[in-house]
Amino acid sequence: MSNLQLGLAIAGGVVLAGVVAHSAWTSRRNAPRQAQPEPATDDTLPTAGREPTLSDNALETPAFTLPQAPRRPAMDSLIDVIATVALDPSVTAVSGEAALAALPSTRRAGTKPFSVEGYNLVTLVWEAPGLGQRYGGFQAGVQLANRSGALNEIEYSEFVVKTQAFADAINATPEFPEMLDEVARARELDQFASAHDAQLGFTIRARNASWSPGYIQQNAARLGFVQGVIPGRLVLPCSVDGLPPLLVLSFDSQAALAEDPAQSAIRDISLHLDVAQVDRAEQPFERMREAASALAQAMEGVVTDDNGQPLAAQTMDVIGTELQTLYDTLEQRDLAAGSPLARRLFS
Repeated sequence: MSNLQLGLAIAGGVVLAGVVAHSAWTSRRNAPRQAQPEPATDDTLPTAGREPTLSDNALETPAFTLPQAPRRPAMDSLIDVIATVALDPSVTAVSGEAALAALPSTRRAGTKPFSVEGYNLVTLVWEAPGLGQRYGGFQAGVQLANRSGALNEIEYSEFVVKTQAFADAINATPEFPEMLDEVARARELDQFASAHDAQLGFTIRARNASWSPGYIQQNAARLGFVQGVIPGRLVLPCSVDGLPPLLVLSFDSQAALAEDPAQSAIRDISLHLDVAQVDRAEQPFERMREAASALAQAMEGVVTDDNGQPLAAQTMDVIGTELQTLYDTLEQRDLAAGSPLARRLFS
């Protein structure tokens, strides 16, 4: 082989090696970022390198408690149509078992929640019928409005039919408010709710490398987010067990359900705040800003609006100021954000 041929062969090998190295480097750079092992803490070091034994945790008190569902909010004339259901004079009380058996199979009138409450003769409070209790009267209600719109005449008629059937089953007589008045009240409430229903969203977009689901979950977990029921959804729990989450983080559910999620390339995630569902005392918007900033910094992303425009601090300040006005308006209407009535109306 001549010197020229040898030189060309060496040069070709160098070029080929460079191409292979560049391809490998590009592939690594563009691959979705993966979750990394968390550093061991003082608590984990004593048990590292050996199998767990019964004495490690069998007698310890669990570090968590299961969320407790809040009591269903009582009917309120502010957002409900309420019909009284008076017992026949010959009937002194109705058992909880009889009341439960008389309830309709569905608890909705169209798109509006329908409910029945009984006056407990022992506790002297209105409550949903329960086993082993005795009731001296009942009231039935249907919600005036929700995010599906205002109660209409058809839904009101369905409410009347369901209530009448319940009353007939327990030997009682219902008394209904005037339909046209209630439908007009529903429209007014719906107009107010529509004008004051705020749902905020931030998008965090990757600047360079994409993210795997595990990488997103790891970084979100460091801020207190936990896995939601729906794939691709994480939630930041409220300080009170059983209440709606303070914030929701979501990403492509198909990526979360992939056979090999580690290879799923995700380039953006969303943070969502349902303003009316969370008490202002939780400072949800401030915590939303902090979470978005922390995630963007940790994951090399940028916080934007739905149109991909970066959100400046001044813009967020304006949103925060407007939210305070909204909170005040809701409170003046006795529909404070995070209250049982607000959570029912804005649902």
